[in-house]
Amino acid sequence: MTSKTPEATATSPLTHFDAQGQAHMVDVGAKAATHRIAVATGRIEMLPATLALIEAGNAKKGDVLGIARIAGIQAAKKTSDLIPLCHPLALTRVALDFAPASAHHPGATGIACTATVETVGPTGVEMEALTAVQVALLTIYDMCKAADRGMSIHDVRVLQKHGGKSGSYVAD
Repeated sequence: MTSKTPEATATSPLTHFDAQGQAHMVDVGAKAATHRIAVATGRIEMLPATLALIEAGNAKKGDVLGIARIAGIQAAKKTSDLIPLCHPLALTRVALDFAPASAHHPGATGIACTATVETVGPTGVEMEALTAVQVALLTIYDMCKAADRGMSIHDVRVLQKHGGKSGSYVAD
């Protein structure tokens, strides 16, 4: 026997739990389909020599950023397979950009990744953007770990989201 569960209880704003505290997938069937965009970012820090290998295109495994871009796009499309309560979405756009980490974090040596994900649907794409960034950065780690096992991933977060009932969010 199934019944509709409230999206949030009076005592909790967490929408993935019903009134009895059981995890559930939020019912978005009655929500309007709107254009939704999310932008997420993060960075991987590394030794200067590792960054030089990537920039020169001399990494043993090939075009690090090209492969990381494809991995991030693929990850965004597979988010609902990885995050149990995410809805499968028909994404209309996934774009990943890479820049020197020092552009936004002075003194950091590494690569910053920004993912922009879009859809037209009843739920947002923040998780897809975050997943794209994480997997792209993990791919950079995987491709360069033979040269630098001390790489570290930092500050993965949503920068902005637009669309839907809650409107827009832009990080400080």
